[in-house]
Amino acid sequence: MPMRGVIALSTVLMMLCSPAIAQDEHAARQQLDALGQEIDSLSQRLSATAQARDSAERELQQVETELAETHQRLDALQAERRQLDAETTQLLQHRDRLEAERDAQYAALAQQLAALYRLGPTPQLKLLLNQSDPAELDRMQAYLNRLTQARQQRLTDIRRLDTALADTQQALSERQTRLDTLADELETQSTLLAQRTAERRGVVATLDDRYGSEADRLADLNQSREQAEQQLRAIQAELARLSQPSPTTHITRTQGDLPWPVQGSITADFQRRDGVHYNGIVIQANEGTAVTAVHSGRVVFADWMRGFGNLLIIDHGDQIMTLHAHLQQFSARPGQQVNRGDEIGRVGNSGGQPRSALYFEVRRGGAPINPQRWIARR
Repeated sequence: MPMRGVIALSTVLMMLCSPAIAQDEHAARQQLDALGQEIDSLSQRLSATAQARDSAERELQQVETELAETHQRLDALQAERRQLDAETTQLLQHRDRLEAERDAQYAALAQQLAALYRLGPTPQLKLLLNQSDPAELDRMQAYLNRLTQARQQRLTDIRRLDTALADTQQALSERQTRLDTLADELETQSTLLAQRTAERRGVVATLDDRYGSEADRLADLNQSREQAEQQLRAIQAELARLSQPSPTTHITRTQGDLPWPVQGSITADFQRRDGVHYNGIVIQANEGTAVTAVHSGRVVFADWMRGFGNLLIIDHGDQIMTLHAHLQQFSARPGQQVNRGDEIGRVGNSGGQPRSALYFEVRRGGAPINPQRWIARR
């Protein structure tokens, strides 16, 4: 599968910050489209350099990629349902207000009609025959005119409220139809998620069965790590070859005070050597827990990579990058600017891991450095 996620960070920024481009949206769009083609070309070149994977690993990549997409689809559907529920509640409240206002208009109209009824038929003729005082006649005529105008206004208001109520009811009906559709889609996606999860268990079991010993498993894991290192070096080289470096986010000023990307216990320290060489730390957390950016920057990679599963990389400038691996799904896309505390993904066990955890690295100039020297002490 091509690695779709690499992006030339400073190229984007130069285009977006140029005053000339800001004045010409069409030119900006053309340059962004050209950049997209460059990204696709780069992804294909990087994929072509990867070592061949066996069928089980390719199947694991496919299943875990589909799992991530299913999780994202479920999240999107649930977010839309929450939005529709909120809109429905507002519409119901609006309908109640309209009905109350219409009832009040009907009540006021009934009072006006009762007043006219008490005057009997042809009230103007009665006034003319019974009133000898011209001033009193004018006063009563003015009263009748106002009563008639008020009645007409009430009728107009009632028609307006009837129209508004009909529109509100139509909107409610449309949202209910969409909610019914969403319920079906959610059920379908939930079923698909269960199927994909079962498929993943089978693939992981197949991968585990191929190892004759724990030493074989560790050797394969380290081989996967080395292949991943080659691809990470390629990404770093692409960023380094840019004519201008990525803009600084002053991340070096925050060393030792960065927030944790996820709350949990560290189960593997930096460069622990128990058969596996770690260039970062492993933070155990519940599956689906939000992973957040520790500092502002731009996403330069978000894709599946052997040895890491779903991997997201943020370039923070000053040659500092943070890596977040074994994600369940991505919440940010390549090229997206993120700020400290923004959700970028969810904790998972992708990459064939036996339990959910976040693998977190900090790199300077492509070389791994101890993340625990950057994140705040607890």
